Amino acid sequence: MALKRIQREYTDLQKDPMTSISAQPISVSDIMSWKGTLIGPEDSPYAGSLFFLNIHFPSDCPFKPPKVSFTTQIFHPNINAKGDICVDILKHQWSPALTIGKVLISICSLLTDPNLDSPLVPEIAQLYKMDRQKFDEAARKWTRYFAA
Repeated sequence: MALKRIQREYTDLQKDPMTSISAQPISVSDIMSWKGTLIGPEDSPYAGSLFFLNIHFPSDCPFKPPKVSFTTQIFHPNINAKGDICVDILKHQWSPALTIGKVLISICSLLTDPNLDSPLVPEIAQLYKMDRQKFDEAARKWTRYFAA
């Protein structure tokens, strides 16, 4: 069941590509491991830059969420130095109705609207709350340095 679902998601992404995100298997021999990309949203300090992600689907997909992590370093309150992402749909709000496309769109949305009530990096969340201009400057600097 998991393989059929993942293959269908890949086919759907190929048929109807989205401009700000993409995802595909790393190789034809391992459909469970994907590479993803997203373009930083225009209304964010990540605007126009390309970020890379690892996506791993569990064997009980779609009943468990995929493991998604950034491979590009990013300065964000909900993304730590290892690339782990704190977003509810990858944890307790997962639904089998969600697709990897919807997950990546949600991650893009997180870049413009971080969840400051549940930060993965509290120091960055504090900076965002206390001095948004300094946060934006730091995020732009990291983006210029690490993102494509």
